[in-house]
Amino acid sequence: MKVEFAPLNVPVRRRLQTAATLQWVFSFLALAQCCLAAFVLLALSDWWIVALLYAGWLWLDWDTPTCGGRRSQWVRSWGIWEFFRDYFPLTLIKTVDLDPKKNYIFGFHPHGVPVAVLTCLALPVCPSGVLVAGAFGNFCTEATGFSRLFPGLRSHLLMLPFWFRVPLFRDYIMYGGLVSSSKSSLSHLVSRPSGGNVAVIAVGGAPEALDARPGALTLQVLNRKGFIKLALKHGAQLVPVFSFGENELFDQMENPSGSPLRKLQNRLQSIMGVAMPLFHARGVFQYSFGLMPYRKPIHTVVGKPIPVVQTPSPSCEDIECLHQRYLQNLTELFEQHKHNYGLEEQQHLTFI
Repeated sequence: MKVEFAPLNVPVRRRLQTAATLQWVFSFLALAQCCLAAFVLLALSDWWIVALLYAGWLWLDWDTPTCGGRRSQWVRSWGIWEFFRDYFPLTLIKTVDLDPKKNYIFGFHPHGVPVAVLTCLALPVCPSGVLVAGAFGNFCTEATGFSRLFPGLRSHLLMLPFWFRVPLFRDYIMYGGLVSSSKSSLSHLVSRPSGGNVAVIAVGGAPEALDARPGALTLQVLNRKGFIKLALKHGAQLVPVFSFGENELFDQMENPSGSPLRKLQNRLQSIMGVAMPLFHARGVFQYSFGLMPYRKPIHTVVGKPIPVVQTPSPSCEDIECLHQRYLQNLTELFEQHKHNYGLEEQQHLTFI
């Protein structure tokens, strides 16, 4: 394979963009392991008392990820996120104003190939709910102006509960607005009496990540109704969000349905609860292979809210009716904006 190296005369700003994105990739590939190792080494050193004090704090703070987390506007506003934004670049598009006195559930599509927190044979293991570039850049930082576009609203991106058990790492990810994806966590956010909370959910989850590749428009959503039920139960407004370009960031090994690789991935997913897409893109100093995402523009479009009447005990009919309306609004959002971002008239969403 011929390797295409990056030129030596790359502008400094582009190098800073690459460094910012490399930092992000490292954070969700290896930072959790580094934090855990640091905690263990601290506990075995002469500074064990510090580890003990932190363990006590961890015990007292255990429920915070399910109770709204601990957002830090300072961390969300770091200058490094602006370089991260410009690497692709990322753009957040608002279609309508949202009332800050209400709570919202943003259904984020597509799931994309997430950068993961584990490695296996030098390939990412990809747990559902771990970050994709558009979800992170738009809702865990202020680089694309979320607070400016939606004044009075606080965004929270949901992530698998497991990662909030990792010492030190949990505190870092909570500063960006990440919270546990447990049912109680979502309920806590969308039941806030004064409103103003936004819970962002990558609806497709782990199964959808296995189909994420350039040009893919297949969404795993037909059997995803848990967030619909909670929206009805708490009266939270539903908002479809489509991130154009999300699936263009990585290539993935061919794994058609029924292939040996896909069967293995499905088996591992059923056992471990995580997906294992074998993805690749570019490197830091060359463009031929690596785990850095491609420089492809991402346009995340936030649709109009679907009014939801609070129904403490929603029936199956209530859930199905709202789910169908959500799919209709998501389809309309995609069709209205696809021409603006390079898609052809014959390209349509497929729901499975």
